[in-house]
Amino acid sequence: MAALLGVPLLMLAGVTAYYYATFAPIVDERLNGERVKALPRVFARPLEFRRGQWISMDEFAERLNMLGYAERPGAAQPGEFFRGAGTLTLVARGGDLPGRTLKFHLEALSRGAPVDADGRPVPVSAIVRIESGDGEDLDRVRLDAPLLTTLITTSRQKRRRVALSLIPPHMAHAILAIEDRRFYRHPGIDPIRIAGAIRTNLSGKHPYLEGASTITQQLVKNFFLTPEKSYRRKIQEQLLAMVLETRASKDEILELYLNEVYLGQRGSYAVHGVAQAARMFFGKDVTNLTLAEAATIAGVIQTPYRHSPFSSPDRSRERRNVVLKAMADQGFVTREAAEQASREPLQTVARALDTEAPYFVDLLGQVLADDYPGMLEGPEGVDIHATLDVNLQRAAQDAVRAGMVQVDAQLARKGVKALAQVALIAVEPRTGEILAYVGGRSYNQSQFNRAVSARRQPGSVFKPFVYLAAFEAAAQEGRTDLTPATVVADEQTTFAYDDQTWTPRNYEDEYDGVITLRRALANSRNVATVRVAESVGFDTVAALWRRVGTSTAPRAYPSIALGVFEATPLEIVKAYSIFPNLGETRPPKAIIGLERRGAAVPLREAQPVRVARADTTYLVTSLMRSVINEGTGASARAMGFTHDAAGKTGTTNDLRDAWFVGFTPDLLTAVWVGFDDNQPLGMSGSAAALPIWTRFMRAALGGRPNLTFQAPAGIAFADIDRDTGALAQPACPRVLREAFLAGTEPTLPCELHRF
Repeated sequence: MAALLGVPLLMLAGVTAYYYATFAPIVDERLNGERVKALPRVFARPLEFRRGQWISMDEFAERLNMLGYAERPGAAQPGEFFRGAGTLTLVARGGDLPGRTLKFHLEALSRGAPVDADGRPVPVSAIVRIESGDGEDLDRVRLDAPLLTTLITTSRQKRRRVALSLIPPHMAHAILAIEDRRFYRHPGIDPIRIAGAIRTNLSGKHPYLEGASTITQQLVKNFFLTPEKSYRRKIQEQLLAMVLETRASKDEILELYLNEVYLGQRGSYAVHGVAQAARMFFGKDVTNLTLAEAATIAGVIQTPYRHSPFSSPDRSRERRNVVLKAMADQGFVTREAAEQASREPLQTVARALDTEAPYFVDLLGQVLADDYPGMLEGPEGVDIHATLDVNLQRAAQDAVRAGMVQVDAQLARKGVKALAQVALIAVEPRTGEILAYVGGRSYNQSQFNRAVSARRQPGSVFKPFVYLAAFEAAAQEGRTDLTPATVVADEQTTFAYDDQTWTPRNYEDEYDGVITLRRALANSRNVATVRVAESVGFDTVAALWRRVGTSTAPRAYPSIALGVFEATPLEIVKAYSIFPNLGETRPPKAIIGLERRGAAVPLREAQPVRVARADTTYLVTSLMRSVINEGTGASARAMGFTHDAAGKTGTTNDLRDAWFVGFTPDLLTAVWVGFDDNQPLGMSGSAAALPIWTRFMRAALGGRPNLTFQAPAGIAFADIDRDTGALAQPACPRVLREAFLAGTEPTLPCELHRF
């Protein structure tokens, strides 16, 4: 009998030894790789808070969550914060004042609050005081840079690795309670659980087969094996699990599992790890998860598609409560705490994925692939310091969301059921650094990056370049007949070119007759603009655009004056950068720092290009101020935007595309709205794009000083009659202080109002 039993035991021992010898090197190689491998990390620009900044208490906490700060009573250690009545106290972990206690006082604005599109006040809170622990008042505080995301180049995954010590015990306990309660006592497989599963499956008590995989087995299955389902693969899984238990500690296995476990899909991304799930599900750092939230994440593991808190909130809540009961049964929490947590509502953060600026991350990946090939390959750590400002990114996403709700409502009233799309790009004009970036209304629904890939007609947002070409030509030729005060006939006209004719029309067929160039641009008059282009030559206008350096070189036809060619929103931003930079382009950039193995990598910097003179460029900026103050962009003022700004609305043929591009001296933003299939939107730039621009700029600049555009050398000013463009007389009812190239000011008085 012993001999009969000995043979199988010897065979089993031999098979075990064979598999151990075979799998141990594989486990060691992968395990060691995981121990040393560092995923490429993307950091946004350092988080900054300033006195006067518009921000609510909840938004403040969201920003600190992005930074990995833990909300704790009293906030005693670096990286902790505490919310009080109208105050938020934190202990800085990094930035300008590491280790210092900082107290922020927030109050609701009683004056200067913005209004919505219907003129109703929008509640806004602002930071009214920042004090340090020693009572010193501060104007601004810069903390460390928030981790935006990690880059996975081989697949579309979202994950962020954290040490086990940073994962709250109730998160680990929730997973141990529901997935593997004997984890710290078994050798990789759980014989007791296996026996129980066999008994349950044979009894037929459940309509499904019960599994018995331990956490170690689940990790092995994801790390080393294929998704194949067979008895052979199951045996391999069990043997590998036992091998893994001899090559790594229990805590190390648990840490790997907590960072690797699959927790479903959000949009086109697979969510891996509890830290990433905390962001995606609840918009929190993992350190701030409540007991109920930790139990929700643990409950998703069994069947992510079935227990997702997004697609199946009722089933997710039921599964969460099962986890909480298991935690109480095993003594991880008291029954009172479990019961209290089970009564909490399931509250997810619908926009958590958008918080990480996915379109911008895609742009970063493309920039790295094009400019730094091979940078992300290899196990060594790569840190990418991006230009993105998380405060402005959130403001951009909020503005886009609110604006597109209004666009949807207007389209619905017209019987249009399709959803329009949107792009928004905001840059610091002097550096070209991209501060906010939205490539579509929902990354979950479409990953097409319209900000950089949608080639659409710019329409009327091109008109400022017509006037710039005219002023440039006049300066070069010594002409004095092309100034902002020059008058032009705005009336129906047919233009001839080659062997063809073309008769452009103004929007809604409105014509002003004799009109100054300032009013022609402010009111976006098509015919007047084509006349200006004709006066200097359509080839001159085309040559100027070629100097801007976009991918499209339009033909020198009359229609060029109305932007009848294609460009991407990012190219439009680059083109418009010449205005706040007085004639030089600043190519948009997404990276301000790159480190590999802890050492800085030299950046490939695109150099500014001189496109036009400083003085002529300032004249066009001055004209575009009238667009916002009194022209087609005047609704921005009605919505409470008060900063000095210049810009241009854009509406293309058949109302297909809606644009607004506008800027202050320190912020340039472009917004496009339209359909992906190029069907007519049926809305103008002032109706669809301008409200989004205004919401964003109002939030982005809230509490900041109102900077003005400074005139360069060579600019002179004169008081003129607003309608005739001649020197103003005492009887002129509407007088304007106009800018001119020195020596081109009008010399004749206004004849219309002389007496």
